[in-house]
Amino acid sequence: MQDEYRTVARAGVHETEINRSRFLCALAPAATEQEAREFLAAVRKEHADASHNCWAYVIGADAAVQKAGDDGEPGGTAGVPMLQMLLRRDMRYVVAVVTRYYGGVKLGAGGLIRAYGGSVGEALDALGTITRRRFRLATVTVDHQRAGKVQNDLRATGREVRDVRYGEAVAIEIGLPDADVDAFRDWLADATAGTADLELGGEAYGDA
Repeated sequence: MQDEYRTVARAGVHETEINRSRFLCALAPAATEQEAREFLAAVRKEHADASHNCWAYVIGADAAVQKAGDDGEPGGTAGVPMLQMLLRRDMRYVVAVVTRYYGGVKLGAGGLIRAYGGSVGEALDALGTITRRRFRLATVTVDHQRAGKVQNDLRATGREVRDVRYGEAVAIEIGLPDADVDAFRDWLADATAGTADLELGGEAYGDA
């Protein structure tokens, strides 16, 4: 699995004009291919009168799903350069749709490649990106007496407390980078006089 990836901070649109053609790049995060297709359908509906609605998306932290479409532009001049820009920027779980309103001046194949790829790059710069890092889900189980202090200590050391469940004991769910697991286990034993349990779970991604 990838240790980290980047995605768009938020959905949005960035517009540029090249030789009287308007290029509107709409970007959005997409957790699944279905979400990416739904976003594409929504943009197509909104800009049904446009000359072209070209698209590209990358799904999966390891970029397992990569797809692109030229929507009537000459083959390889729109969707592929858009996809290449997303991959060059290490973008994942993202969909880009570039809507073109033709302005009467032909750009040629090289001009189209630069325009579509460049539109995505400019939109990424304008809207901003975030990095998400891989971490291990872990559950600390501790008695009620020590639970409050452990939670405070976790937050004070910058650990994200993801969930707290109260039962016979208190289960505190956190995220840990794999490299920190051994050191954290030692810290927890010291902090609770060896009374707490640490159970490692699966892996997930969170904001860096």
